[in-house]
Amino acid sequence: MTKAVFIATAEPYSGKSLVVLGLVNLLLGQARRVGYFKPIIDNDPAERLDSHLDVMVRHFKLPLAVADTYAYTRPEALRLMEAGAEGAMIDAIIRKFKRWEDDYDFTVVEGSDFLGPGTAFEFDANVSIAKNLGVPVILVVSGEGKSTAQIISAVLTLLHNFEAREVPVLLAVANRVPPAQAEDVGALLRSQLPADVLLAVIPEDADLLHPTMREIQAGVGGRLLFGAAGLGNQVDNNIIGAMQVPNFLNYLTDNVLIVTPADRGDIILCALQAHQSANYPRVAGIVLTARGEPDAAVMRLLEGLPGVVPILAVDTGTFATAARVGAIKSRITPDNPKKIQLAISTFARCVDVGALEEKLAGFQSVGLTPHMFQYRLLQWAKRQRRHIVLPEGNDDRVLRAAALLLQQDIVDLTILGNPADVAASAKRLGISLPAGHVNIIDPVESAHYAEYVETFYELRKDKGVNQDMARDLLRDVSYFGSMMVYQGHADGMVSGAVHTTQHTIRPALQFIKTKPGVSVVSSVFFMCLPDRVAVFGDCAVNPNPTAEQLAEIAISSADSSLAFGIEPRVAMLSYSSGTSGAGAEVEKVRQATALVRQKRPDLKVEGPIQYDAAVDPLVGRQKLPDSEVAGQASVFIFPDLNTGNNTYKAVQRETGALAIGPVLQGLNKPVNDLSRGCTVDDVFNTVVITAIQSQQS
Repeated sequence: MTKAVFIATAEPYSGKSLVVLGLVNLLLGQARRVGYFKPIIDNDPAERLDSHLDVMVRHFKLPLAVADTYAYTRPEALRLMEAGAEGAMIDAIIRKFKRWEDDYDFTVVEGSDFLGPGTAFEFDANVSIAKNLGVPVILVVSGEGKSTAQIISAVLTLLHNFEAREVPVLLAVANRVPPAQAEDVGALLRSQLPADVLLAVIPEDADLLHPTMREIQAGVGGRLLFGAAGLGNQVDNNIIGAMQVPNFLNYLTDNVLIVTPADRGDIILCALQAHQSANYPRVAGIVLTARGEPDAAVMRLLEGLPGVVPILAVDTGTFATAARVGAIKSRITPDNPKKIQLAISTFARCVDVGALEEKLAGFQSVGLTPHMFQYRLLQWAKRQRRHIVLPEGNDDRVLRAAALLLQQDIVDLTILGNPADVAASAKRLGISLPAGHVNIIDPVESAHYAEYVETFYELRKDKGVNQDMARDLLRDVSYFGSMMVYQGHADGMVSGAVHTTQHTIRPALQFIKTKPGVSVVSSVFFMCLPDRVAVFGDCAVNPNPTAEQLAEIAISSADSSLAFGIEPRVAMLSYSSGTSGAGAEVEKVRQATALVRQKRPDLKVEGPIQYDAAVDPLVGRQKLPDSEVAGQASVFIFPDLNTGNNTYKAVQRETGALAIGPVLQGLNKPVNDLSRGCTVDDVFNTVVITAIQSQQS
């Protein structure tokens, strides 16, 4: 049974971190407990944490103790090899790995980085480790700076070296291949690789290779003068500012780094003005050379400016500094989520994930973890591309989430707002909203505005709406976005980062309306707890539902649970369990439970039941020994909004759970509400949920 895989290379900067990230993300969609083990790391974690380990733990929130994730540092391994103690080293690695292997459903083992002294021993050591751990291998070869023939030779040589030691190879990855060579590399490798070895050719992507200003600072040894908040800025190219200002402006491109002598105050101020201007590209940062700082007057001016880009000072000359900048090799780090997501999406696009999953299918996991749930959501959303409208284009969180959604190629988007204002905000935030899968529309300027006004008037004239009222209401982004959904110009809408719940859903209730047989719109939260996903309803819409409404909320919530891959076991919550209590509120829950059983005998439902009896198997057996829900509930129906809203927030804050929602249910087409305290992740996840709902409606 395969419970681990080894990621191996034979050269530095092969890009194997992309493969590790993509693989861990893939596995977290299938397994409850995923481990990460790197037998030989570059340096002592007490001095500096290994960058790959740091990314794994912080991005994926893996519950790993650093001491358990490695066996030796590079200097320690080198001393053992020089002393002829390779056998002892391998034995210690095996013992450490086997001690904790059983604690995980699957473990990704990463080979060493081939950086620094002692690289001669590393390849044999990596082969020996993979062989002795008894795990299959994924090979990674860099195509950077290589001809097609050299790439083919490197992959086949690496493969033959592992096969000669009888180490099975699952997948060969030709990474960082120049795009013009990718097709030839794929065809030639496929014709020469064994049929049972999978192949992935990953074209070089400049966005994965470009460094951040923080990496620039470390690479050139720069002193930070201004702009600490922008050290995460990505640098896509660099220019030397040694020309006159008008000519200099012609050379600016997006995310540019400017290297210029410290006495060129004209270039410094011009660069900052261009960064602020809507007519010029964004500046990532400035490096001042030749052992100096700007003149005192310029420094005083800079100190009074808001939002100055990172400005570094170095002692080296301009051309030497530019050369050092060009030689910097970027790494994927935890503070660069954009690059992490790009690596993950690149892996998913270039690797035959289904075939790889089959090869790794030697393990089975029980239950649904939050990582598995979120991974599943992304895969479902991508099955059928949908178009979602975001009415609140004036909110930074919405724009950041939109950039992530477009970057991961999940949905098409319409963002409502003034196009110039949205573009200016995107530039200020340093995000890209690529054309092709996004439209930015000012409702009043839309070609559909007059048509929408007339449609709304016809739908609501019996309710006293006249033409002037219709025109005014369709200027409102919530009404305009809802009308896009009603007319089929969008598949769903997500709003509420700025607007209230009522403002978001009122238009939907007026003309999108509820599904047949549904009389009440309600909501659920998908609560991603540490080890499972629970469904909480209704926590956002109905203040004090009747027994009939509560039963309908329970049925809708069970259907939502099932639609998103969670087996519904419905707990109708109250302050007593079974027949132990009395009172109007308990009786309402009892009646609602009876109605659910009558309308949907296929559902597992229990009520009234207390929260502890619903989630704790021991308490559940004591209070309701014959129940098939007690102790293992997955859907929790609260008796009123006061209880539900406070409970979900308490669970979220006290446990650190991710709460996805509120997800509205019961409408003919999906419209979903956000909390005004929402995060970028909340917007992202709600759009994904909405896309899936639209596939099912």
